[in-house]
Parts: sequence; C-alpha cells; structure tokens
Amino acid sequence: MQEINKLSFYIPPIFTQFSNLIAGESTRHGGVSEIPFSSLNLGINTNDDSKNVTENRRIFFEKLGISETQFASSYQVHGDKIQVVTEAGRAEGYDALITNQPNVFVGVTVADCTPILIYDALNNAVGAVHAGWRGTVAQIVLKTLQTMQLTYSTKPADCYAYVGTCIDECSFEVGEEVAEQFDGEFKRFDSALGKYLIDLKRANAAQLAAFGIPASQIEISPYSTVTHNEDYFSYRLEKGQTGRMLAVIGIKQCG
Repeated sequence: MQEINKLSFYIPPIFTQFSNLIAGESTRHGGVSEIPFSSLNLGINTNDDSKNVTENRRIFFEKLGISETQFASSYQVHGDKIQVVTEAGRAEGYDALITNQPNVFVGVTVADCTPILIYDALNNAVGAVHAGWRGTVAQIVLKTLQTMQLTYSTKPADCYAYVGTCIDECSFEVGEEVAEQFDGEFKRFDSALGKYLIDLKRANAAQLAAFGIPASQIEISPYSTVTHNEDYFSYRLEKGQTGRMLAVIGIKQCG
C-alpha cells in the first residue's frame, strides 16, 4: 500500500503501468491554507481565502506535471448528468466528465463522496465521476461507462478503474429513508447506533463490474476520509468547515 506520509497526492497503482496517463488524487498535505482548511484545500466553493485556493491548485497541478489551464471540471450537483469534454474549462450541473482529447484533464471535487477514475486504454479515453449517495443510487458510474461506450466505442475489457478515497462504511451512518434505496449487500443495520451503514466503495465498484470490467482491472482506495482524516478532508467529520480534494485523470501528449 502506497504510504501517504505528507504527500500532496496519491497515484493509484492501477494506472502506473501507463506512461502517457496522468492520474492522481490529492490529499490535504502540502498547501498554504490555514485551519480548518489546512492545508491543500482545492475547493473553490469553500470559505477559504481564494488566494490560498488559487495557490494550492497551482501547487497541485504543477506536482502532477500539468497546468490548470488544461483542466476541465464542473460545479457538481449530486446528479447523474455526464459531460462529454472537448476542451478545458468549467461547466455547471455535471457530476461526471469524459474526454478523449490529449492534454485535457478531467476531474471531480470530493470531501467524503466517492471519486471514480476510469481509463479506456484502447481508445485513450478517460472519465472522472463524483458519486455521493444520490449519484451512487442513480448509477452514475454505470451511466458514465455506457456514455463512453456510445461516444468512444469503449469496451469493458479495455477499461481500468479506481474507486477513490471517500467516507468508509464504518463511518457512513444513514437513516432508513436513505438505506432503503441501496441493495442489501451494500448496507447493514447497526443496532447499537440505531442506524444503517452504507458502503459507497463497494456499491460503486459493483457498477464497474456490472459494465463488465474485470476485477483485476479495478482498484479500490485503501484509505478513508474519516479514519484517515489526518490525510484527507471529511465534510461530515469536520462538520462542513473543511477543504476539498481533487481526483484528476487525462492523457499527456508531448510535442
């Protein structure tokens, strides 16, 4: 397991075999923001000083070896809309972005919700998905893959995917009104808490598998925003006053 150890981003091992692929998930380390946003807060919609966020984003993208001018993102709404990206820039209303354009990098912002990164190695297409519980229930991951299939002729056998760092099952307590929307294999009732516990990682990984991606080509983050809060931001644990991480993926083409 890759040791975070104050690094500003985590590179999913599933992607390291591809020399032309840039993929990373930020941590909370290595930035300039102060408490409660300490320190690498990349969220532009937080109450942090905007100058700090700008500098943090410069640091993060520089460490990835790319520029923010190459980045495409969206203001996320916990829905299931997917944007087909042809150029860098910021949109609104999408919770997943896909592209096959070299040197255009797509990403999502998280602080408990699940980021999912997808790479179609045959067609050099990528996807970044933001899946909170609503997006997970709406099957946004499966819909993203189906959109990649329609747009880029993506096939399951050519895909590699990473289910990123989010709130883990042991920390994600919900009421019956949320739990009833999940299949039984992704929830359990804790009688001591009087609450259900939901496994967002497994629920989203199941959508990757349902599309047909081989299990050997799916990686699930070993980290949690709550139990590894010293390394990641958690909106729930920190009661909303915290930063945001970015999960980014794209094809880097030289020349």
